[in-house]
Amino acid sequence: MPRAGFEMDGETVAPGTRRTVDLPVAMLSDHTPVTMSAHVVHGRRAGPVVFVTAGIHGDEVIGVEIVRRLLSLPVLKSLRGTLIAIPIVNAFGFLNLSRYLPDRRDLNRCFPGSAEGSMAGRLSHLVMEQVVARADLGIDLHSAAIHRTNLPQVRVAPGDDDLLRLAKVFAAPVVLRSDLREGSLRQAALQRGVGMLLYEAGEGLRFDETAVRAGVSGILRVLHDRGMIPAKGVPRARRAPLVCRESRWLRAPQGGLLRTYRSEGDVVDRGEVLAVVSDPFGEVETEVLAPEHGIILGRAVLPVVNEGNAVFHLAAIAPAERAGDRIGAWNAELEAEPLFDEDEII
Repeated sequence: MPRAGFEMDGETVAPGTRRTVDLPVAMLSDHTPVTMSAHVVHGRRAGPVVFVTAGIHGDEVIGVEIVRRLLSLPVLKSLRGTLIAIPIVNAFGFLNLSRYLPDRRDLNRCFPGSAEGSMAGRLSHLVMEQVVARADLGIDLHSAAIHRTNLPQVRVAPGDDDLLRLAKVFAAPVVLRSDLREGSLRQAALQRGVGMLLYEAGEGLRFDETAVRAGVSGILRVLHDRGMIPAKGVPRARRAPLVCRESRWLRAPQGGLLRTYRSEGDVVDRGEVLAVVSDPFGEVETEVLAPEHGIILGRAVLPVVNEGNAVFHLAAIAPAERAGDRIGAWNAELEAEPLFDEDEII
C-alpha cells in the first residue's frame, strides 16, 4: 500500500517530495499578512516525524542559517519519515532584528498558547497544533542574546535518559542538564509527549561558522540515529560531549569597563581571574574570579557593564576531567573540515 501524503493546513505533500507551506499567523495594522513558513520533506518510506525550529527569538539568526544549510543537503533525498523545518518562527522579531514580538512578549514564555489569545499566544498555538502535535521529536535552535555568546551546547531536561542519549549523539562539546522554563516550547512539547533537544550556540544577530557547522552536523547525527537518513555524509563524532549538571552566571561586581581574559570553552580553576572591571578613570578595579573548577559556557562580549550584569556562564566540572583537551580537540576537528560548495556541505 503506497504511503499517504503529509497534510498541513489543507495542503498535501506527496511521498518523495518537499514543499514550503505558508501557515497564516496574523494581519498587520496596514493589512500586510504574516505567515510562518514550514518546509516539509516527506520521504517515500515511513519513519519518524521530526521538526527543527529556529528564530523563536527574532535576533537569533544562527539557527536560521543552520536550517538553510540543512535543507540544501542531498542526503534529504533519501529521507525516511518526515522532516518539518521552520527557519523563522517569529517573523515579526526577525524583520525588526528583535528578540521579541511587537507587543514586547517573549514567544518562548508563551507556549502552549491559545487560538483566542494575544499575538504571542496565537503564534504559540499555531506551532503546537500544526507542528508539535504531528511530531515524534523536536530540535529547537537558539543562540545567546545580543552582546553575549555561547559555546555550542545541547540542553535537555533532567531525568530523561533517552533525550540525554540523543544529546550525546548530537555531539556538541557540552550537554547541560537544564530545568524546563515555564511557557517554553520545550516544556509545552514534553507535556504533549514530544521530546526536544535545545541547541544553543553563538551570539544574537551574528553568524558563527563553528556554531553553524556544529548545529548542522548534530542534526544529521540525530536524523541518522532515528533511522531517517543513511550514514553517508553524516559527520562522525570523535569525542563524547562533556555532560554538566549545574551551572551559574557570574555577575559584574561593579559598573565600568570589562576586560575579559578567558573565553567560552575555556576550562578554569577555582580562584582564577576571568576578567577585571574598571571604572573609566582606572582608579577602582575589581576582579571576577571563578568560584569553582568549571568550563565557560557563555560570556558577555560587550565591554560596558553595570553592576550585576551577567558576564560569565560557568558550568561546574570535576578538576580531574580533561575538559580542556576535549574541547580543544573538538574545535580542531570541526575547523579542519573543508568549506564545501552549497550542494556539498555535510
